Amino acid sequence: MPTELIGEYRPAKRVIGITRAPRIVAVGEAWHLGALLVTADAVLATGDVARSLEPSRKGYTAISARERDELRFAAYRGGVPEGRAIHYNWTPIDFSALASGGTSGPIVAQGGELKIRWSAAGGLAPLDSYVRERIELARGLM
Repeated sequence: MPTELIGEYRPAKRVIGITRAPRIVAVGEAWHLGALLVTADAVLATGDVARSLEPSRKGYTAISARERDELRFAAYRGGVPEGRAIHYNWTPIDFSALASGGTSGPIVAQGGELKIRWSAAGGLAPLDSYVRERIELARGLM
């Protein structure tokens, strides 16, 4: 199962009087399992995704299209190969919060069981079956 890049957004900054454009820099790789990103040593809640695109001049009819392209350009400036996706604005899952019966990201401890809210409007599903299904989908077994 292939991994996907995870990164961090770095805002524009001035270096020796020159403004350096914002970028999204890769900080690792993870397996993407729906609402979760799993690294070798952490579980993260997904955030946003940008597909790297080399900057070019374009005419935009919508501000939202310009904003999406600026994020794609930021990924390219951060060294992400053109066309490759990178996840950013992710958050680590806090297992201590879950152990005390709380919530972290999309995961909820409820009635002694871990459940996941797989979408903003979706209900809760048992975490173990959700992860198992996502792994099977990623491996192409379903």
